[in-house]
Amino acid sequence: MEKVGLLAGVGRLPVECAKAAKDMGYEVCAVALLPDTDPELKEIVSEYTEINVARLGEIIAWLKANGIRRVTMIGKVTKELLFSGQHAEPDATMMQLLATLPDRKDDTIMLHFVAALAHAGMQALDQTALIRRLMPQHGVLTARKPTEKEQNDLNLAYRMAREDGRLDVGQTAVVKDMAVMALEAIEGTDECIKRGGKLARGGAVVAKVAKPNQDMRFDVPTVGMQTIRSMIESGATALAIEAGKTLLVEKDKVVALADENDIAIVVM
Repeated sequence: MEKVGLLAGVGRLPVECAKAAKDMGYEVCAVALLPDTDPELKEIVSEYTEINVARLGEIIAWLKANGIRRVTMIGKVTKELLFSGQHAEPDATMMQLLATLPDRKDDTIMLHFVAALAHAGMQALDQTALIRRLMPQHGVLTARKPTEKEQNDLNLAYRMAREDGRLDVGQTAVVKDMAVMALEAIEGTDECIKRGGKLARGGAVVAKVAKPNQDMRFDVPTVGMQTIRSMIESGATALAIEAGKTLLVEKDKVVALADENDIAIVVM
């Protein structure tokens, strides 16, 4: 049975990925990169360990010891964790990687991370290779369609999110009344939604899209239950995601929660 390594961040997506990989006949060996990785992951995979994302040398050593040659990186790991010292000090391998970065954009960091894996004899897989079924196509997913006003705002939010992605800053935009309330930066999608919602004082819309030249090995845009919870908290009323390029985790639960709170979800 072929092995695949799973570098797991926060959220439900690593669990869904592990289940899909097992269904396809892979033996899954997982590294939980953060303390709050979904605990169910441990019960699904063949081999499991917890190594902080800052300990790159330890991660690589564990993968090699388990005979891993192909790796997928799934789940939320916000890059400020590498710089804040909140969870672990970077080891020598990570310090060397950080020292070689020309800048600290998301893609720059991840491309160097992928290069480090390749140097150790491991190939980074397309993030969606095992879970492409989680990417919805065009259409309205919820009972309610966006209003004309919401759709106009969503169109602007979609364009702004694409531009944010083109600059390799973030993938999310919050708009109200054709004015940009917030663009995602280092804080991540949920905090961007909350920040934009606070400024909008309710009635904002949200768009989350792929970067124009999205590398499908990492940072593929993902929407799940926490996204909707953040929208509810901020008073946002509609969400747009990109068809065929956004992972929608726990779709039935997401749509049900959105319907309960009169939030429209459209795949553009």
